[in-house]
Amino acid sequence: MEQSWRWFGPQDVVRLPAIRQAGARGVVTALHDIAYGEVWTVEAIEARKALIAADPSLGLHWNVVESLPVHERIKIGEGDLTPLFDNYRASMRNLAACGIRTICYNFMPVVDWTRTELFHVLPGGGRALRFNMHEFAAFDCFMLARPGAEADFEPDVLARARAWFDAASESDKDRLLKTIMAGLPGAFGRYDIPGLKRILDRYRDITADGLHENLARFLREVVPLAEELGIRMAIHPDDPPRSLMGLPRIVSGADDIVRILSAVDEDANGLTFCVGSLGAGKHNDVPAMAARFAERTHFIHLRNVAKEPDGSFAEAEHLAGDSDMVAVVETFLREQGRRKDRGDQNWRLPFRPDHGHELLDDIGKGSFPGYSAIGRLKGLAELRGVMIAVARIHHLQI
Repeated sequence: MEQSWRWFGPQDVVRLPAIRQAGARGVVTALHDIAYGEVWTVEAIEARKALIAADPSLGLHWNVVESLPVHERIKIGEGDLTPLFDNYRASMRNLAACGIRTICYNFMPVVDWTRTELFHVLPGGGRALRFNMHEFAAFDCFMLARPGAEADFEPDVLARARAWFDAASESDKDRLLKTIMAGLPGAFGRYDIPGLKRILDRYRDITADGLHENLARFLREVVPLAEELGIRMAIHPDDPPRSLMGLPRIVSGADDIVRILSAVDEDANGLTFCVGSLGAGKHNDVPAMAARFAERTHFIHLRNVAKEPDGSFAEAEHLAGDSDMVAVVETFLREQGRRKDRGDQNWRLPFRPDHGHELLDDIGKGSFPGYSAIGRLKGLAELRGVMIAVARIHHLQI
């Protein structure tokens, strides 16, 4: 499996030599300075490639795009979408012309990954991402004041949410809003409360079926070109895999994935298998899903979460959460062996350690939450050890 590393470009406090020191060679990045819906030019792509490869001794290369964002209007199905589809396909052509052929994207409405704490303190002083259900309920019910929001939460969660809200200072509420809006590091836009209400109103008539049809339309627009160009499209699961703020989410479980892959049943229409995102849903058997969808998986995020009965969860150590990471790794090692045996040129599956804890000298350094160097280095080293052991026991190739 190709050891890779998420890098946010020149603004990332984790520098390129640290990626090599961690043991990765593949760089997962995107052009975050380009607004959603605009074309990624060959010149901009080549400039990022050149930056990554500027020091040949590091041996780094750009192997996965994460993400080529889908414009919100495509998700809503709003207005004349032809220019947006044309621009997306133009970016795909330009990426392929530059030799980059794996595109991770998501179809989460409004917000990407969502947490209520970015710096939850762990024993020993490390810090982790965390989702507290009662804090999210306080935001949804009492800060956003979304009509009908109370029906989405259990009574005990609502009681704790009310207690949190009543005791919260304005700075506490401001911190929670900024945390929920933090989303994917490098995301182009953020919302305040009035702005969030406006975008939610644009989704007021969108059901889960409607959102799926908008995704299916997007796939019909881009997958044929992906097949032609040799590009692998890899949709990322919802994080967390549940409705937020009344918005439908349609990449949250096995049935959702089956529906998406069958909407355009081509190999280019594939999956980013994120252990942590899927693992945050108590309805998901992650190792079984890895086995079921391995053939259509084009990119892998290896991270783990520890769930709580009320739906809260925290980022765990890579090998210590609720999902059996060893079983997942074995599944994907076997899958890439199958691809190699059938003669696939690009048989090695790219993966990256995700959402590492903030540890040691990285604490307070200002890295993107979940993307400090030392925590991901630790995770990658642990995962590398698992891969080597599993490969040796089962006579597989790393």
